[in-house]
Amino acid sequence: MDEIINKVAQSALTTIDLENYYPQGETAVFDLKDHLFMELILKEKDFRAGLLTTDWEQYRDKNVAIICSADAIVPIWAYMLVASYLEPVARFYAFGDEDFVQKTLFLKNLGSIDPQQFQDQRVVVKGCGDKSITEAAYVEITRLLRPVAKSIMYGEPCSTVPVYKKK
Repeated sequence: MDEIINKVAQSALTTIDLENYYPQGETAVFDLKDHLFMELILKEKDFRAGLLTTDWEQYRDKNVAIICSADAIVPIWAYMLVASYLEPVARFYAFGDEDFVQKTLFLKNLGSIDPQQFQDQRVVVKGCGDKSITEAAYVEITRLLRPVAKSIMYGEPCSTVPVYKKK
């Protein structure tokens, strides 16, 4: 009887699972609308007083999306002031909705990868998983790997789609 050989295991492919870089932690929203007079007008004295009485502990160790859902003119310093209050408690914060915060964190996490560890390697970027991975993450990993990898493939080691091959 012929021996069954696992060619995938012998192929010297390096697999990257982007789920390992998925943002961790809960995301909360800080909406400036709730701190505006009639949810439309920023009165500096009232705004500052409202921030002083805000329970900032509710944002402890969370990723915070800073938004203003009202169609109001908000001065830039107001967002900066909110950020200054979030700094000591939040895990991460950014101006933008929850989706923007998740994408930003994902790209930040991918930035921790040292591309040199994939020098001249055949890399498979895993394509299926339990979490939804954005296109931005796949583009970013390609940007990181393209200068160093011997080849980049998408999918699973047993069924890949070629993306790049060094000539």
